[in-house]
Amino acid sequence: MSGTTAPALSTTLVVDFDEAVRRTRAALADQGFGILTEIDMTATLRAKLGYEMEDYLILGACNPPLAHRAVEIDRQIGLLLPCNVVVRRDPDDTGAVRVEAMNPDVMVQVTGEPALESVAAEAATRLRAAIDALRGDNS
Repeated sequence: MSGTTAPALSTTLVVDFDEAVRRTRAALADQGFGILTEIDMTATLRAKLGYEMEDYLILGACNPPLAHRAVEIDRQIGLLLPCNVVVRRDPDDTGAVRVEAMNPDVMVQVTGEPALESVAAEAATRLRAAIDALRGDNS
């Protein structure tokens, strides 16, 4: 791979935050991703620091066949798994919710392992399809 890779795949929804989370989970599931972890940054920062921020949720998405292929190529790839997908209210436009997924092509750049290119390409295709499905739900 040459050049630089955009770090995120993203879209903006104009829906309620909970609806954006529901749609994101469904779009990811349609592409074979399960949610392994969930971090509610808003609640965590409120509880630990007393800091108030907009809705911000990190979903740790995993497609088991792709994860298996990746760890067979490079055991350290687990440092970059699962794929993080962020659902967050736009602090500058409270009616908008951003959905952002880490671009899996980044893992090829980070590791320098060309054998991961096909795994990253398939994961990116699936995540783009999920993001595109969200765009379709928004119209």
